[in-house]
Amino acid sequence: MAGGHSVITSGRPRRWRCPGEETLLSGPGSWCSRNTATTPKEVSMKLGLQLAFLLATATFACNPSPVSRQTGDTGGTPSGPRVVKIAPADLPAGGQAIDTRYRPRVRDQALEDIRQRDRKWQDEQDAETAAIRKRQAERKERERREERELVSSLPESERPTSVEQFQQIPHLPPVRQYYTGTCWSFSTTSFMESEVIRKTSRKIKLAEMSTVYYEYLAKAARYLDERGDSLFAEGSESNALTRIWREHGAWPLSAYPGFTGPDPRHDHLRMFREMKALLEALAGKNLWDRESGLHMLQVILDRHLGPPPQQFEYQGQSYTPRQFMQQVLHIDPDEYVGFVSTLSEPFYRTVEFKVPDNWWHDSSYHNLPLDEFYQGLKEAVTKGYGVIVGVDVSEPGKDPEHDTLFVPPYDIPGDHIDQLAREYRLAHHVTTDDHGVHVVGYTRHAGHDWFLFKDSGSSAQRGSHRGYYFMRDDYVRLKVLSFMVHRDAVVDLLARFKRG
Repeated sequence: MAGGHSVITSGRPRRWRCPGEETLLSGPGSWCSRNTATTPKEVSMKLGLQLAFLLATATFACNPSPVSRQTGDTGGTPSGPRVVKIAPADLPAGGQAIDTRYRPRVRDQALEDIRQRDRKWQDEQDAETAAIRKRQAERKERERREERELVSSLPESERPTSVEQFQQIPHLPPVRQYYTGTCWSFSTTSFMESEVIRKTSRKIKLAEMSTVYYEYLAKAARYLDERGDSLFAEGSESNALTRIWREHGAWPLSAYPGFTGPDPRHDHLRMFREMKALLEALAGKNLWDRESGLHMLQVILDRHLGPPPQQFEYQGQSYTPRQFMQQVLHIDPDEYVGFVSTLSEPFYRTVEFKVPDNWWHDSSYHNLPLDEFYQGLKEAVTKGYGVIVGVDVSEPGKDPEHDTLFVPPYDIPGDHIDQLAREYRLAHHVTTDDHGVHVVGYTRHAGHDWFLFKDSGSSAQRGSHRGYYFMRDDYVRLKVLSFMVHRDAVVDLLARFKRG
């Protein structure tokens, strides 16, 4: 067709036609019109306008139609510039071609010098910051390793020296919690193992992590329901176990070890970071849907702990967790009661234990005067009942090398420990609820009551009797915040609440 134009690139050129038209792209105002250009100059001007229009437009209104191969593609090599010539198909003599090519980008050398100088400065700052951070980390690690603690020790004649000196409540051997903040589950699980022995004479190792699994889900549910205004942490209270067992049941350790990797030592560092980060991310986006949030949290728990089986075999029989708790363990979670002693609430009333780990604000604790609180704990142990206690163990009277806890006289003389001395420390957070232990024995030594307790914490591994501590009566009166026991052990105490 006379007056047509070709776009020539590598390979076959294509001529762009409009059906029924004699010329192609002859004017910038329309795709197809009659070509009225007659001179080479006019043709060249029109071609320039048409090329600009083509480059600025994403689609064509005309259908492409291949034409015969023409010259004009310079080809180029992989290492050289590629030149594309765009020329009229039937350009009159004297017409001009447009060369289009890639070339190296031209950069202003002065600006390049400034940019390189800035980059060098940034690299130097990054290197200096990295060196400072490394030095700081090394200093903190050195300080951590060199950290010292104030410790007091009793003379050997004034302390028990062996677990055999204690009248013991039957219990299973101590186990370690390793890198977890779940002493509350380890201690209360141990307590329930003793209860199973007392009730059935059977020694059954129970799973700690099944309770932990469902407690994290319960904490996350309340965190989401309360729009973040609820504690999500590793700690909890002993009656969290009875709450979880009441709803979900119990597992033997053989059915649920509570770890998924090859190392049986519990390590919750990464798991807790992931769960905390998830909830904080949801809070940051104002996403509070309980179902979807718990589903995502459960994925993390399943990856680290594994999902607790809802049906398992034990000694040739198949059980659900609730069937196992009722038929094998003979445990009724409603048979266990908790006690506190504080002036902040009326005595002989059930009250809330106001500590962070009571994150669900349980108010079923029986509040007793200190003397009755201590006597109730002591009588339960001497009658053969295990007791689970919440206690502050961050004191200079804690002596891991000799497995003892007592109150040094420079803190407060023993005969000065009364309700007010105890309350002063509670009110000023000098006494805090930082550990859960299982009391498994009692003895009288050097004029004092001593209690044997089983401890899953790391410091209990440093003495001669790994997994145990010996706690003196003054420490119990001043530093034990709460205890839980079977209701049959404290019938007289509970009767006072009925009268009140």
